[in-house]
Amino acid sequence: MTGRTHDLAAITALAAVVLFEPLRTVSLGTALAAVLANQVGGIAPDIDQPTAPFWRNLPIGGFFGRIFDRVLGGHRFLTHSLLGVALFGVFVHFGLQFLHPLLGGIDIGLVWWAFMIGLISHLIMDSFTKEGVPWLLPLPIKFGLPPLKSLRLTTGKKVESLLVFPGLVGLAVWLCASHYQRLLIILHNHIS
Repeated sequence: MTGRTHDLAAITALAAVVLFEPLRTVSLGTALAAVLANQVGGIAPDIDQPTAPFWRNLPIGGFFGRIFDRVLGGHRFLTHSLLGVALFGVFVHFGLQFLHPLLGGIDIGLVWWAFMIGLISHLIMDSFTKEGVPWLLPLPIKFGLPPLKSLRLTTGKKVESLLVFPGLVGLAVWLCASHYQRLLIILHNHIS
């Protein structure tokens, strides 16, 4: 999937979780940090691709991207597996613990979960592509949905831009519309 599709999938997944979990009060700082972490998580698995959006905005991002590509085994290898999810989870958890004194009243637990939701949404979306995802690495099998490779999507082609992306927009709109009252409660009473 393209970067913009991963961004939309990550925020849609986060919205679904927020709209279906018990209400809790969070600070505006936590909410903003969670959305940012979710978006970073949504593109984080592509850290193994030198041309990924993750590297484009950095002055020497292509250089670092090539290093990560080699160290992580290439695109859609370690970072696109359950092992990679665990490693990202541990790394981000300790990173947030380290930064916690600098983050003030931000709930780093919620920020971590938002990152992980974005990360997992990336792998789920890539499972719909022809390449599939090596969920069970070190087993060298790439899994995809549907199981027949010929029925899966090609990244960046018309099916993604004309069906998948608008479908995610529609899902996000439906989630917000069908949970409108709950969304108002969250926005008015639970972001202090």
